Amino acid sequence: MLIAPSLLSCDFSVMGKEIERMDKSGADYMHLDVMDGHFVPNITFGAPVIKTVRKYTDKPFDVHLMISEPLRYIEDFANAGADIITFHVESESDIQQTIDKIKSFGVKPGLVIKPNTPASVVFPYLKDLFMVLVMTVEPGFGGQSFMADMLPKVGEIREQAKTANPDLLIEVDGGIGEKTIRQAYEAGVDVCVAGTAVFKAEDATLAIDNLKALCK
Repeated sequence: MLIAPSLLSCDFSVMGKEIERMDKSGADYMHLDVMDGHFVPNITFGAPVIKTVRKYTDKPFDVHLMISEPLRYIEDFANAGADIITFHVESESDIQQTIDKIKSFGVKPGLVIKPNTPASVVFPYLKDLFMVLVMTVEPGFGGQSFMADMLPKVGEIREQAKTANPDLLIEVDGGIGEKTIRQAYEAGVDVCVAGTAVFKAEDATLAIDNLKALCK
């Protein structure tokens, strides 16, 4: 299991130091949630902030765009240092065009589905993707409760990916902690985004180690 701490739960006033702390604590990816206040009812940060904190780690930046028109901003996030860019099938941009644009900058593309969106929506694009992110909460705010009823989607996507793209990674985001990660692992998840479970822990290294130990 790969662990991607969600910077949404960090202390924004020392974001660079928080990234360094997660790096030293054993994080595999850094998960950066970009919200525009339109696609979701919250605003976080954009490409300029990501660019300034890129220097604090060599770990992959997993950038989750919760924005209405991702296609317009792909170049900005690629140039800011994103290694993976995931965007929502529910956004207003053309899905294939957006995937192609992400790839054109040498960045790995991913699609995200909200809780009310069926897994089948991503099937036509699986061959072109690095990752699919299944939201296990409604996107927009951290600290929400895990929605276990989203996990069957993971199995559906995995089944389709066996032929379309066997190397596809499946990620979940929302409510991941010691009480829920085992369910995600058993459902076939590869990457878990964890926010409060690691950032609010007294010892982030121990928290990440414990999460991984529960997936063996």
